[in-house]
Amino acid sequence: MKRRNFGQLGIGACAGLAIGSGHPGGWLQTLAGELASQEDRWLHSDRILVVIQLTGGNDGLNTVVPYRDELYAKARPKLGIPTSDLIKIGDMGLHPSLKQLDGLLSEHRFMTIQGVGYSAPNRSHFESMDIWHSCHTKKDRTQSGWLGRMISQQGSSSSDSPVIHLGSEPLPLACQEKGVQVPSLASLEQMRLKSKIRQGGDSDLQSKHMESDRGRSEAGSLLDFVSTSTVAALEVSQRLETILVQPDATGDFPKTGLGEKLRAVSRLILSGVKTRVYYVTLDGFDTHANQPQVHANLLREWSEALSAFLVRLEQSGQQDRVLVMTFSEFGRRVSENASLGTDHGAAAPMFLAGPRLPRIIHGQNPDLSDLEDGDLKYQIDFRSVYAAVLDGWMHTDSRKALDGDYQALGQALELFA
Repeated sequence: MKRRNFGQLGIGACAGLAIGSGHPGGWLQTLAGELASQEDRWLHSDRILVVIQLTGGNDGLNTVVPYRDELYAKARPKLGIPTSDLIKIGDMGLHPSLKQLDGLLSEHRFMTIQGVGYSAPNRSHFESMDIWHSCHTKKDRTQSGWLGRMISQQGSSSSDSPVIHLGSEPLPLACQEKGVQVPSLASLEQMRLKSKIRQGGDSDLQSKHMESDRGRSEAGSLLDFVSTSTVAALEVSQRLETILVQPDATGDFPKTGLGEKLRAVSRLILSGVKTRVYYVTLDGFDTHANQPQVHANLLREWSEALSAFLVRLEQSGQQDRVLVMTFSEFGRRVSENASLGTDHGAAAPMFLAGPRLPRIIHGQNPDLSDLEDGDLKYQIDFRSVYAAVLDGWMHTDSRKALDGDYQALGQALELFA
């Protein structure tokens, strides 16, 4: 499958820093002094949201396993995770690759929300992801995302961007909204290099950079810097350069793609950057064939990076102001296929981590005896989770950001009571 061309976002033929335009607390400790007014909540609150997108359709049934349900073993005679290997949580068990989450579980800093999805599920990667990003089906969708709309309605009094995307993929639709500029950082080190060159660095550095540019494929990647004429780009670049000249003391992170992204996020947070939302992705979850090892490796990369990130925040006393939300565009079908994999499905779990949470698992366990076209039925609309996060954690009105009123549903989740 080919990714759609996002080149019409006004970001031009550039990379590294791209500017794209785009459209729950009893269980969470309230920060001292967080008594922002209704009108100024966005400007005074210092809570942060980190979004991790698991691209490709994470197999939720092998991530949070109903090991006591005999129908699970029948549907997955080869792919089923042995009960003895699971990290037990009552009637459910986490995949053994998630052992790095043990500490978070014991401290109630990791939560699974079961059965998240939407009605009439779409099994196309791009279409379903766009639904999650825009909160709209194709017939009434614009180039506008829920986070982009949140930024647009709230604005920001800081010179720092309210949202930053880290990764070489195009700016996610979730972050887009007309008139909104969101930096997309391919690499903090690339950003530092480009900043030095713009400031007139030595000729050897410039020569090496030009050689690197000649060998870089333009397809599917961002250039190192974009739109230097915009105030936002200049301010972000100067801010990051100040951060990057300091020694990296962000603790031990796995040397993986997601590990490096979350290391960068931790550096930005601990440096005092006023960004409220960070967006990162981990790709590769489209496990149609030979799923066991691939899925295990991906879950290990996610859990190890997430654990290292939260440990670093805890060491700095920041863990109670950062919420991490993980989602995927859909789950996988209940039954395994003939290629030792699983095909596109529907409902799947979402995950929250960071502050102290009221419970480890929220929602009903999947009912494998009541399927819809071979898929798990959803029980929680993903937009109600967004509403709970926006209203309860970010302290901003979710109705405009979601283009709909999901507040009552979000409150019913009792995530941010």
